[in-house]
Amino acid sequence: MANEKKGSYRTKRVFVNNIDTYSSKCIAKFLSTCMVGGSLEEADEDGPAEDETTLQDGTFQIVGTISNNEGEKPSFALECYTSQKRDQLLPSLLECDVVVYNISEHATAELIDEATWAISALHSDIESFVSQKIFILISSVMTWAMSKPADPNDPEIPLTEDDYRRKKHHPNFKEHTNAEKTVLKLGKTKKSKLSSYVVAAGIQYGMGENLLHYFFKIISFVLGPGKIKKVPKEEAYLTNVLTNADMDYLSVNLRIEPIFLKETFNLHWVSEAGIIDNINRVVEEYKLLRLLRPIRICLLGPPAVGKSSVAEKLCKHYKLHHINLKEVIDEMMKHLEEAVNGAEQEGESEEAVSNAQDQLDSLKDSMEQNEGRLSDGLVYRIIRDKLNSTPCRNHGFVLDGFPKSYDQAKEIFYDELDYPRSKMPAYNKKIIPEFIFSLEASDDFLKERVQNLPESVVEKMHYSKDEYLTRLKKFRKANVEDETVLNYFDELEIHPEHIEVNNAVDPEYGAVMDKITRLVGRPRNYGPTPEEREEMERKSIKETAQRLVLETAEWKRREAETAAKMATQLEQWNRHVTEVKRQEHELLEARSAPLRNYLMNYVMPSLTEGMMECCKAKPDDPVDFLAEYLLRNNSQD
Repeated sequence: MANEKKGSYRTKRVFVNNIDTYSSKCIAKFLSTCMVGGSLEEADEDGPAEDETTLQDGTFQIVGTISNNEGEKPSFALECYTSQKRDQLLPSLLECDVVVYNISEHATAELIDEATWAISALHSDIESFVSQKIFILISSVMTWAMSKPADPNDPEIPLTEDDYRRKKHHPNFKEHTNAEKTVLKLGKTKKSKLSSYVVAAGIQYGMGENLLHYFFKIISFVLGPGKIKKVPKEEAYLTNVLTNADMDYLSVNLRIEPIFLKETFNLHWVSEAGIIDNINRVVEEYKLLRLLRPIRICLLGPPAVGKSSVAEKLCKHYKLHHINLKEVIDEMMKHLEEAVNGAEQEGESEEAVSNAQDQLDSLKDSMEQNEGRLSDGLVYRIIRDKLNSTPCRNHGFVLDGFPKSYDQAKEIFYDELDYPRSKMPAYNKKIIPEFIFSLEASDDFLKERVQNLPESVVEKMHYSKDEYLTRLKKFRKANVEDETVLNYFDELEIHPEHIEVNNAVDPEYGAVMDKITRLVGRPRNYGPTPEEREEMERKSIKETAQRLVLETAEWKRREAETAAKMATQLEQWNRHVTEVKRQEHELLEARSAPLRNYLMNYVMPSLTEGMMECCKAKPDDPVDFLAEYLLRNNSQD
């Protein structure tokens, strides 16, 4: 019978503008799951799952425009139109039974004008309509912003649709008001052909809100670290994150009751009581959509392997909270002492001060009875409270070297509601680490590393030779038993990753960090705030400038050294060349002396006499005469 009832209604075509924006997408996606002619209960019972967005038979056919031409077509839409001119868009509107124009978010003057044009264009062709068409304008509650209370003597009485004619708009939303008037006016001329409705949407919040995104990011108790900062209203206007339109929305103080919607539709209100009463659900949706999940890491390993160094690097990289047993206990003691001593200044209640005093006395008594140490029960409670704290629950943490044993892990992470009935170790899923890393190194390596540590670190960490060897021996013994802390996590199917540490080759733990970050993945919380980014940019620019100054100075120094070196080398070269030339000259002189002596003693006298005889004889061929003379005299000699 239900199927027959659904089949008696023809499929209806619905146009929604900008179906790739948040609210329009939600409206279009929901309608695409609703059966034509069905009730909202049937839509909830029979409609596709929330993540199922494929087209279904018998449901509303969704068509619409998209604002981002490069984006993917929504799977729930039958047709999408991009960058169409109005004369091209009009035939598509005329094919639809319902036209929804959303001007509630990111509404530009052009978009509001397009909505007014759409209802006017439909009204112009009203006589050609075969069946009734419905035009719905989703406007803004800002068109009611300056309205006076329904009853001045009782401002708690909400405004309703009956007060529409006496509503007053915010000065910056006059165009919205004019569009509303046009839509309602044209929808009254012939309701059997064209009827119109105006919905005043308030501030949207939930899985994909935009305006409240800034506040969710900095909200103190639920998403943040639990710290509250009160700022004056004037300072809020100075933020670069919120626009003037955002501040207009946030400054509205109205009580409105949607009587018509409640009486006409059997709506399922998700957060009927408002954002405050439903903050936990809203936050879970918000974190789910934006992947703001905490990262919980536990670092284990022998003493002096470098757990704290790696933990600090991980906390800086992922913006997590470093949980070191001693530091957590010291923090708790300091917090209780401040709560007791500063009660008058902070205005704490007597009960709160009394509780803080009792806890402080309990801790001090335990330390007196245990030679300066706390009992195991108190340690477990303090660590559990820290893991359950708002910062750790929302942001995540790095547990540094704790727990050390199977029993400690069982006590810290147990789930008190399920613990007695569970066959395997029950655990609290909200505080259990999801990544376990065991840093490993040989005893020889660890001993050598401790010997090379500064004395101040050795003294602080109690790493004297005897103390360290005792601690190392205790650690090795505890990790050869059947029930070790690593076995505990294995039983929960949170399998530890074993990482070999070699500080001699990797003093900055770069290889360790690379492996851990590769397994953990990208950060799941917010990146730096705008202020932090500006500070990081300023710091980066300053560091870059300083580096350039240092590099320039170093370049000039090296250039000067090179020039001086080259000058020295050139001077040495010149001296060397001069010396070589001198030596060559002396060598040539020494080697040519015998030849000169021979020529002067034996050749030159005969040659001189020959030339003199040649002058006397004046032969026709002096050269031939001189040659014969020398030959003749040489034969005689």
